[in-house]
Amino acid sequence: MLEIAGQLAAIFTAIVAAFGYGLYRWERRARRRRLEMYLKEERLRGVDRGQRTLLHLVARVGLTEAELLQAAFDSRVIERRVGTDPETKRANALFLEYSGADAETL
Repeated sequence: MLEIAGQLAAIFTAIVAAFGYGLYRWERRARRRRLEMYLKEERLRGVDRGQRTLLHLVARVGLTEAELLQAAFDSRVIERRVGTDPETKRANALFLEYSGADAETL
């Protein structure tokens, strides 16, 4: 009887782990898509190239800086650009920009 309970516990653990991993991947995908959609809409507005700083995106998209960076690195259509101080020539900002295939026609 104890052996059967142990086998069932192992199966249940594997199911819970697989579900947890699936939920984790789904949340990462949702964050990435939220960032991509926001940057795409900003680019399509046509006011500028659609580059936004991390601070701007934290306020507008509602993700932390770490989540934004993870989403940007996971994305194939978001490029990271470095802003430099004109006086010191040092990097002082990180911009994220949508650069998907539909953005090239803008």
